[in-house]
Amino acid sequence: MKALQHLNKYFYKYKTYLIIGVIITIVARIFLLYTPRYVKKIFIVVEKGLDGAISNEVFKAELIEAILYIIVSALIGAFLTFFMRQTIINVSRYIEFDLKNEVFSQYQNLSLNFYKKNRTGDLMNRISEDVSRVRMYVGPALMYSINTVTLFIIVIIYMVNASPKLTLYTIVPLPILSVIIYKLSKEIHRRSTVVQQYLSKLSTYTQETFSGISVIKAYSIEPLTNKNFHTLALESKEKQISLTRVQAWFFPMMILLIGTSNLLVIYIGGLQYINGEIGSLGTIAEFIIYVNMLTWPVATVGWVTSIVQQAEASQQRINEFLKLEPEIKNTVDHPTEVDGDIVFDKVSFTYDDTNIQALKQISFTIKKGETVAILGKTGSGKSTILDLISRLYDIHSGTITINGTPIDQLNLTSLRNAIGYVPQDAFLFSDTIKNNIKFGNQDATDDDVIRAAKQAYVHKNIVKFQKGYDTVLGERGITLSGGQKQRVSIARAIIKSPKILLFDDCLSAVDTETEEKILKNLNEISSNKTTVIVSHRVSSVKNANKIIVLDNGAIVQEGTHDQLINREGYYKHLYLKQLSEGESLK
Repeated sequence: MKALQHLNKYFYKYKTYLIIGVIITIVARIFLLYTPRYVKKIFIVVEKGLDGAISNEVFKAELIEAILYIIVSALIGAFLTFFMRQTIINVSRYIEFDLKNEVFSQYQNLSLNFYKKNRTGDLMNRISEDVSRVRMYVGPALMYSINTVTLFIIVIIYMVNASPKLTLYTIVPLPILSVIIYKLSKEIHRRSTVVQQYLSKLSTYTQETFSGISVIKAYSIEPLTNKNFHTLALESKEKQISLTRVQAWFFPMMILLIGTSNLLVIYIGGLQYINGEIGSLGTIAEFIIYVNMLTWPVATVGWVTSIVQQAEASQQRINEFLKLEPEIKNTVDHPTEVDGDIVFDKVSFTYDDTNIQALKQISFTIKKGETVAILGKTGSGKSTILDLISRLYDIHSGTITINGTPIDQLNLTSLRNAIGYVPQDAFLFSDTIKNNIKFGNQDATDDDVIRAAKQAYVHKNIVKFQKGYDTVLGERGITLSGGQKQRVSIARAIIKSPKILLFDDCLSAVDTETEEKILKNLNEISSNKTTVIVSHRVSSVKNANKIIVLDNGAIVQEGTHDQLINREGYYKHLYLKQLSEGESLK
């Protein structure tokens, strides 16, 4: 139960609702318990009527009175039970809402390394399936537990008052039931954990399959994909059945033990009636109703125990992520100015997940308002520099400063608000084109959106769609071509009007003519902004104030376009190669 202690703060938050729910539960149980007492009275009245001890008028009056009490108490009990469910079940929905928000907020706070180490399907399963299982604990399980405890205490008190000896015989099976529940609960907890792990595997596999469906179809590997899914689903099914086999023991054992209690009531009660130890058959009828009233609450003990065990397993999985500390922490509470020279001084960086050293003792300066281009082979560390400027990772050695302030001493929100970032893999959301562009500036007007689209040279493509800017894109922007997605991403960065622009090979999917037009617009936009362009094309970087060439994480060349084409090295070789291939380099 240690994992579930995390929920105590929510119980405290909604304590008023819970207290009201408990009070309503107790009152509802008291009213429902009038039924067996008046059933007993009916037996007594009938016995007196048969013996001629009371007149017919009295017999009818007392009989009608008892029936009316049963009906009224049942109606009041049912009415209060309705409000009990509304109160406690609503609390479970409130807690589910709060817990999902807490998990989602934690997901957003965690660093990129976390997402490299964990699969999307598993993250989705924890915030959906696991949270749903926890909700069953804070809702139905809690409600039935309160109901069971309340009913059990009140019923036992009534039974003892009616016949202590008969009560003792009736509750004999209950200790046996407790031992069985304890043994089965431990096994349920173990198997529930395994089941949740396999559900995460299934979610992960299906999510990856649907995301990569174009590749699967292109390579015609649907049969292999189906086979792998079938194998995984079969394993998951076997784990579910294994759990169900254990859970299936609960209700048969409950019914057996409750049935045994009924037989004991009839047999022992019958003997007591014959021996004159109890005065009326109504007492036996009353006890049988009591025992059957306990049937469902006692039966739910097993069900509730199963829910609690599954909830604990799920909450334990949730806690694993909630307890993680973000690697990138905002160390400054107040907003900070992010505008000025960007200086890398002997910066080295190694990726934790692969242990690959991406940067080795690199040093350079980007002046405020300057455009700097970075070239290099694949894996040379170009994108890593942009990630470090955005502080998506923290450096391992050296220093990065902006306007003379170490980057980790800048307010993280201020830093990222000052940056317009266009990643290499343009990511668009399943929303309208307009909203995807406005993602960079939620307060932007329609005119701002159109202006940014024109500057990114994508306006003409957008207006050709039937719904124009209101066209809803498919998942990850699949509706658009690669070049269109890149240009929408550029528009998203432009509309933000940031002080720092970072372009990570964002023109790789467009033709050279379109590239020229976009670069011309970008030159005008970035005239007073600090701009860093990562590219494989000389045509994209030739107009930069400074060009940095990386190789294996180190700077091997640095200078302007004119300077570098007159030196032997990677840049000149790339220039001549692309010139011979017909690239527009002039």
